[in-house]
Amino acid sequence: MGELRARLGGHLHLLRAQIRSQASYRASFTIDLVTNVGATALDVTTVLVLFGVSTVIGGFRLPESLVMVGLALLAFNLADLTVGNVERIRLYVRTGLMDAVLVRPLGPLGQLLAMDLPLRKLSRVALAAVVLVVALVRADIDWTPARLLLAIATPLAGTVFFASIFVGTASVAFWWIESGEFGSAFTYGGRDFTSYPITVYDGWFRATFAYGLGFGFVAYQPALALLGRADPLGLPAWAGWTAPLVCVPAALAAGLIWRTGIRHYRSTGS
Repeated sequence: MGELRARLGGHLHLLRAQIRSQASYRASFTIDLVTNVGATALDVTTVLVLFGVSTVIGGFRLPESLVMVGLALLAFNLADLTVGNVERIRLYVRTGLMDAVLVRPLGPLGQLLAMDLPLRKLSRVALAAVVLVVALVRADIDWTPARLLLAIATPLAGTVFFASIFVGTASVAFWWIESGEFGSAFTYGGRDFTSYPITVYDGWFRATFAYGLGFGFVAYQPALALLGRADPLGLPAWAGWTAPLVCVPAALAAGLIWRTGIRHYRSTGS
């Protein structure tokens, strides 16, 4: 128990140091906060532009689609804020900094996350939360205690899911250092995929990403349950209510890949 407290204290010390460092330049930090809303705003704007051309996309109207957008973006931005820095692991492996991380008496994953916490991305999280709240209000949902719980649990479970994708794909750098584009295909590509009704996709692409990798359960299926709509693709109604559980196998898989990568890591020798 004492060792656990010591480890947590070490991680908190690194985190506090990062916060003090980033907040010390207040003007720069404020500018970063403001400019970082751009990515999230662009994602929402893209959806609005598409619905400016057609009132129905994939069988869904704008208020219904915005629920999916809000759920997906809040989950992704929370994951990007908390664990997105793990993408830098390929740089640490290439330069040998990973060696220094491993010899410290702290968990390597916790260190990597605390070494460069991007607080500037807080504005993205805030905007995504606003989009979700507005979307839930405008969608005219028949609220019940169960739906309220689902609305809260879905972005949190989605955060765990996307965090698992970040960690799992970043761990590939232990074997393949130049794996950045590979990881981005699943992290940022997954964000874009989940921002639209999966009915707009077809064939093997939808089967692979929505069901094989579980991205369809991040926002689409829970949104159906919140909206009280049947799935046009035929999944039963209970799929939407249990969709947040997809984060469990994702987290287990990411943990396995990470531990395997750590065990097989070989120093650069530099």
